[in-house]
Amino acid sequence: MTLDAIVETLRAGRGVAHKTDIAPMLAAFDANSSESAVMAAGDDCAAIPDGDGYLLFAAEGMVSDLIDAIPWFAGYCSVLVNVSDVCAMGGRPLAVVDVIWSDGVGPAAPVMEGMAAASRQLGVPIVGGHSNARSERTQLAVAIVGRARRLLSSFAARAGERLLMAVDLRGAFVEPYPYWNAATQAPGARLRGDLAVLAEIAEAGLCAAAKDISMAGIAGTAMMLAECSRVGVRIDLERIPKPEGVPLARWLETFPSFGYLLSVPEHNVAAVIARFAAREIACAEIGAIHAEPSVDIRSAGDTRTVWRLDEQPFIVPGDRRATRAFETKNV
Repeated sequence: MTLDAIVETLRAGRGVAHKTDIAPMLAAFDANSSESAVMAAGDDCAAIPDGDGYLLFAAEGMVSDLIDAIPWFAGYCSVLVNVSDVCAMGGRPLAVVDVIWSDGVGPAAPVMEGMAAASRQLGVPIVGGHSNARSERTQLAVAIVGRARRLLSSFAARAGERLLMAVDLRGAFVEPYPYWNAATQAPGARLRGDLAVLAEIAEAGLCAAAKDISMAGIAGTAMMLAECSRVGVRIDLERIPKPEGVPLARWLETFPSFGYLLSVPEHNVAAVIARFAAREIACAEIGAIHAEPSVDIRSAGDTRTVWRLDEQPFIVPGDRRATRAFETKNV
């Protein structure tokens, strides 16, 4: 695909569309009010100062078509994506709760079996929740709490830092979906050790900014990181680690079970890459953080802009962008 075609595909992607819904949702909290009901949303978790660290709190809802098509995997992912959110903040997960609706107990069973499998494999207990077996269809939401000694944040990327991507390539697509599964068949002890790397990087002070690669894909995740930190990002497509034989255009929109973007000071790049390499996780410098409010992709010397953050909000309502700051995000 040409760069122009890649840009158009990324802008039209379902994951990006889901994220653009966030800004008007957030704006509704502030309607007819002189005070914001939500402060600095945009991180993977809320980070609440607590003693010598932070209490992390997050929640995820699963899309209905995934639950209908592959309910066990949807249940598994509902726990995994929450754990990934905690890890992206430099934290360690403590426990999850679930809210599930279904038309009878039977349809909920495979979903809950998937959740239980992930809970055991990741070592994160399911400690409660809510169920309703008299609903019209199966729906699922899961929330998590965790703790961090030192944060990684979407609000801490700084111009001049390098953009790194870490991804576990030891997996396969869950066809025909854009989900790269490197988790369900992995040994639990290895998976838990892999996820702990983010907290170790944070605690070592190697970087302060990270985000897990979500349904918005690599570029969409970079857009969220850039918008929250009020910076820009350039992604060099040739440097992106990817599985052999997977087309770049598909990989750019992939939601990996283990995938993170990190904004790292140049003098710490080698150390961060080494941390992931020790776990046999692919990690590479794929671009740079700059001051211009744009997200750009580059290939073979050509550059195209995917999004101008000063012209069109992505996840942050335009009238709230000027008040964002890392120091005020912990709500």
